[in-house]
Amino acid sequence: MKYDCLIVGAGLYGATVAQRLREKGKKVLVLEKRDHIGGNVYTEEIEGIQVHRYGAHIFHTNDRRVWDYVNRFADFNRYTNSPVANYRGELFSLPFNMYTFNKMWGVVTPQEAEEKIAEQRAAAGIAEPKNLEEQAISLVGTDIYEKLVKGYTEKQWGRPCTELPAFIIRRLPVRFTFDNNYFNARFQGIPVGGYTAMVEKMLEGADVRLGVDYLAEKSAWDRMAKTVVYTGPIDRYFGYRFGPLQYRSVRFETELLDTPNYQGNAVVNYTDRETPFTRIIEHKHFEFGTQPKTVISREYSAEWQPGDEPYYPVNDEKNNAHYEQYRALAGLETNIIFGGRLGEYRYYDMDAVIAAALDQAEKL
Repeated sequence: MKYDCLIVGAGLYGATVAQRLREKGKKVLVLEKRDHIGGNVYTEEIEGIQVHRYGAHIFHTNDRRVWDYVNRFADFNRYTNSPVANYRGELFSLPFNMYTFNKMWGVVTPQEAEEKIAEQRAAAGIAEPKNLEEQAISLVGTDIYEKLVKGYTEKQWGRPCTELPAFIIRRLPVRFTFDNNYFNARFQGIPVGGYTAMVEKMLEGADVRLGVDYLAEKSAWDRMAKTVVYTGPIDRYFGYRFGPLQYRSVRFETELLDTPNYQGNAVVNYTDRETPFTRIIEHKHFEFGTQPKTVISREYSAEWQPGDEPYYPVNDEKNNAHYEQYRALAGLETNIIFGGRLGEYRYYDMDAVIAAALDQAEKL
């Protein structure tokens, strides 16, 4: 065996495990199916702008260990995530805060805003929220739900809000202050020069091969290393034995525009149901760019089909039970570790996936 560890996937999970093992003197081979490293945080330069090819990725964490770790490989700027909601030409502040409540109802004090939400919650007759719609109305009232939550969420998940679990929206920030920072995180920012440069530094010293489908020649690759860390879709690993798990996929339409500033903000959500895309990302604003041109990406959510890129696991009761069948099979595997968003079929923030990878690397 030529390597101590074979890592399938060059995203954040795989790169973190590879870096920690290399630091301990282990020989590591990383295989990546795509033609680039970085997974979904991959950034590419267009007209001097770092473009997030697979959607906006804003690093945020309360975990000092993770923050210190990523700062070994990149300098982070002071970017703060403050998206804007566009509802049929009306602009609202996100996260929901006093600016939002003032624009929606004309209220000027936190007490007035809380009373308005309580009034609408009572009118809806919701005691114990049973689905996303009821949860949202309990948090922000009927008006904000109808204008800023319902259409966007149904586009994103491809299902009525009454059929989506309440937990999806429980972490939605609602503030009775004028704080526009979406994340309640101690540390936040974007790596200067993009995520790809950061991941390149993390993978230094590892052998990396791009455009390689590990599962196409699995037995040959398995003979190369004592241990395999697999970060691809767990259902594909087992040949979809119990059928494919459900994911949401995303399609991007990216344009280079001959204007220095298209929308004035990195992220604008389109919350009406009629607009086919969920949001527009203007990439230069992630790094406070002053380039004479700009790059925008329109983001369309879609139901995943085999062959598409899986983005978000649909962690409802049915799919979680389905995943447990695959997890039981994974437990029977020897010398194979399943990790990351696809390997564990769970939604991971970037800091959480790095924390999990650091823990796994320590075990290895």
